[in-house]
Amino acid sequence: MDWNFGDMLDAVGAALGPDDLALAHGDRRIYWPDFTARTNRLARALLGLGAVRGDKAGFYMRNQPEYMEAMAACFKASLSPVNVNYRYLDDELVYIIDNSDSTVVFFDAEFLAEVERVRARLPRVIAWVQIGGDTVAPFAHGYEAMTTEGDPSPLKGERSGDEMFLLYTGGTTGLPKGVMWTHNIWREAGMEGVRKLGGPVPETMDEHVQNALTVGRFSRQLPACPLMHGTGWFTAMGAMLNGGAVVTLSEKTRFSPENLWDTVHANGVTSMAIVGDAFAKPMLKTLEENPGRWNLSSVLAIVSSGVMWSAEVKQGLLKHMPQAALNDSFGASEAVGFGSSVTTADGGTQTSKFEIGPSCKVFTEDDREVVPGSGEPGFIARGGAVPLGYYKDPEKTARTYKTINGMRYAIPGDWCTVEEDGTITLLGRGSNCINTAGEKVYPEEVEEALKSHAAVTDALVVGIPDDKWGQAVTAVVSLNGAATEDELRAFVQSRIARYKAPKRILFKDNLGRAPNGKADYKSIKAFALQELGMPG
Repeated sequence: MDWNFGDMLDAVGAALGPDDLALAHGDRRIYWPDFTARTNRLARALLGLGAVRGDKAGFYMRNQPEYMEAMAACFKASLSPVNVNYRYLDDELVYIIDNSDSTVVFFDAEFLAEVERVRARLPRVIAWVQIGGDTVAPFAHGYEAMTTEGDPSPLKGERSGDEMFLLYTGGTTGLPKGVMWTHNIWREAGMEGVRKLGGPVPETMDEHVQNALTVGRFSRQLPACPLMHGTGWFTAMGAMLNGGAVVTLSEKTRFSPENLWDTVHANGVTSMAIVGDAFAKPMLKTLEENPGRWNLSSVLAIVSSGVMWSAEVKQGLLKHMPQAALNDSFGASEAVGFGSSVTTADGGTQTSKFEIGPSCKVFTEDDREVVPGSGEPGFIARGGAVPLGYYKDPEKTARTYKTINGMRYAIPGDWCTVEEDGTITLLGRGSNCINTAGEKVYPEEVEEALKSHAAVTDALVVGIPDDKWGQAVTAVVSLNGAATEDELRAFVQSRIARYKAPKRILFKDNLGRAPNGKADYKSIKAFALQELGMPG
């Protein structure tokens, strides 16, 4: 069957009623009949402004209900949503909007000054849609009027499962690239995981609607991480397509764990999406400082992806939510479902160890499949339902999406080993690998060892040029207690091989992670070089 997200939303929207929550943000509540009418009007308005099916639409805003409404409207109008990092400034904004060929840009009024500076450089954009603000800029169209005026009925016309959305990467290894996901491919990627677990997979639209009525409508998903990145985007979109509710944090400009737990308590949140310890540690600290303050009995799952989530923090969270399953998911913008690790109150796997995903294999650099238990590192590769490639970049597409033994794989560049039992142990992204005296050291493994120390809040590890070692393993650490360099080094040496332990450990209050928890290794390396008095 051909699965189009606009068709799925039409079908689910027609079945859900006025008591079914679609969106929540602070005191705001939007229920499914209103959500359906608002998004139908917005879709029709976008086409009325001159957008045509297949056009791209940039999303320049933080987590808020309008993000999901605009996404749904684009799917209904057969437009392709494009994530835009709200931290970007002029040249970065121009690059993303121009590279994606966006003709429509949704922007929050808080970013009006940035938009006014760049819009003359983006002549392809035919419609700037302003969300919020006391007045609408003269060059823009008011979002609220577009959602409250006009025909609320479903749009007519044929849609296709080959329609796309573009998910731009974080640009950690160069300029951001737009990953081309079709509706069919994204849905099938998720369903492969459901089939592996033996769950029912809807094969018709009627079955999809029935699933929404019996299961989906009771889901309340809270993306604590930014919707502009894959983890938040995918989990929120999945909840919406299946008739659930997307709950966003009212504190938009910073992550407040207190605001998060208030929101969980007030909305009966069933599932959350976070990004590793950058979110989980302050969440746990706040719970421990406020015992019994919040009712967390509704929480059934917390999903994390993109950054390692330490075992100690997982166990701490489970003491407050023993009914929850903590799912450490291994994926990327370029593909999902590389692996997963589930921890419950009954037990779980160690950090960085994952059950390998469906259609996944591990290959060496010369395309040999790694033998389980050999200890040989290789690249994780995901076959089956993978994206078409990078938008307008056939060369990078050919490097990341390779055909091996007749099967097309997505290979983003993450190294791992395959254990005898078939599980994989994640080593890290090859571009960050440190070569010290001929030995390969993966930063994530050292970071995980450091972060398991009680006094360490966060840690990042880079390679610094060294006459003796070639590269010296160097850690930059933020503390929440007292710890010396020698103490931390000895602690790491007690947990992993001595050659992997940092030769130097530097201290910094804030490691400058992005809102999605991703590390900026370039700035951390620059800080380390400066602190050590070495040229940048």
